[in-house]
Amino acid sequence: MTLARFQNQLPSLFDRFFEGDLFDWSNRHFSNTNTTLPAVNIKESSDVFEVEMAAPGLTKKDFRIDLHNDTLTISSEKENKSESKEDGGFTRREFSYQSFNRSFNLPNIVDSDKIKAKYDNGILTVLIPKREEAKPKPAKQIAIA
Repeated sequence: MTLARFQNQLPSLFDRFFEGDLFDWSNRHFSNTNTTLPAVNIKESSDVFEVEMAAPGLTKKDFRIDLHNDTLTISSEKENKSESKEDGGFTRREFSYQSFNRSFNLPNIVDSDKIKAKYDNGILTVLIPKREEAKPKPAKQIAIA
């Protein structure tokens, strides 16, 4: 008796579902501690760079923002512990630890003494103003003598 192996020529719906970018959790989504890195948006205007970081569930006390030379580092560490005891001698303990560290090299046109940050509704916003001499100047007309 011969056993025949069945091979489907078309990829299954199940296979195609997991091929998408949503399930691509390669190193670009994780920090060194294998926790996910928060998403960051960086906007530039004529006066300021604005860094927005999505970090829901944290408080402003959970963040640390450092500036060393021209490198801005945003980091966070948070540890949660809970314990519940039930009748009959059962005990349940749960803990979690989250941390991340993101660094950005700042251009030499920023005014590092005036950097401000705020945390509101799960979004950390860091405003990095440009130095006055780096801001674009309006066009002016030169009179002909």
